Amino acid sequence: MYNRAMLDDRSRTLLKTLVEHYIADGAPVGSRALSRFSGLELSPATIRNVMSDLEDAGFITSPHTSAGRVPTARGYRLFVDNLLTIEPLQQSQIATIGDSLKPAQPQQLIATASRLLSQLTRFAGIVAIPKRAASRIRQIEFVRLSEKRILLILVTDGGDVQNRILFTERAYAAAELATAANYLNRHFSGLDFEAIRARLHMELKTLRQDMRALMAAALEAGGEALAADNPDCVVSGEKNLLAVEELSSDMQRLRRLFDLLEQRSALMVLMEHAYRAEGIQIFIGDESGLAPLDECSVVTAPYTVDGQVVGSLGVIGPTRMAYERVIPIVDITAKLLSSALSHNPNAGDS
Repeated sequence: MYNRAMLDDRSRTLLKTLVEHYIADGAPVGSRALSRFSGLELSPATIRNVMSDLEDAGFITSPHTSAGRVPTARGYRLFVDNLLTIEPLQQSQIATIGDSLKPAQPQQLIATASRLLSQLTRFAGIVAIPKRAASRIRQIEFVRLSEKRILLILVTDGGDVQNRILFTERAYAAAELATAANYLNRHFSGLDFEAIRARLHMELKTLRQDMRALMAAALEAGGEALAADNPDCVVSGEKNLLAVEELSSDMQRLRRLFDLLEQRSALMVLMEHAYRAEGIQIFIGDESGLAPLDECSVVTAPYTVDGQVVGSLGVIGPTRMAYERVIPIVDITAKLLSSALSHNPNAGDS
């Protein structure tokens, strides 16, 4: 955060005016526009001098193709921390979000929240899913489908059922499959897949070579099935970023950004920072520590269940975003998601 004292009042006013107009219009802002909209009675020469000082301080920069200026990431940071005027959401907008986030299954609510963030901001919405205890295996079954195709059936302690088809190098008789299932259920029932994998790795040497292959295939497929059933985050509206000129003008950069949204592991590190923080967090440009987000801003907030922080949500968009709109959308969505997950109808009141 930058100290307000580092700029005088007219410098702050001109910077605020410049950032607001650049966010609204997307075009570099010249001294004539600043004179007209800042409300300050300053000569064009004085405005140019102030702009030069702001540029020397790293708050604005001059694109080569224009005589006007645009904010830098440092300028946006000062604007967001000290100069921004938040626009509270209208009650009708809050009601719309609340109506969409009625108490329901957590996965359904999380997907809905991600979609709402995207729809309301026209950027990408992301909700990091609470880490939950790894599912424990209640029962494992193998069903022979054809000569070299086996259906793996997993039943978790929560009653979820996952099916995966295994392709084997040789045919297994029904009796062999029953033996393998009995072995797994007898030795590993009640354990999660990480524990099963660790223990079975030690015991594979005692099994016949052909049974080792079946067990290893079952472990790999079962682990993937349970991981797919418990994703780290839900991202919605990635395609909205294609309409952002600052991002779509560089296809290589855009490709890296979409790779980040698809892979998600690095993105989850950023969302975990938001998870640990209090209230709204804003990462502007390279503050995220992720190169694909150098031209982006990420606005995040934690959400809770019964007062306990369990995850975070946010919006990914260009640095030239309407922060005064996006911040309250993220804030209210986090509160109303917390309300719905906690079945507390008053948690979203602001």
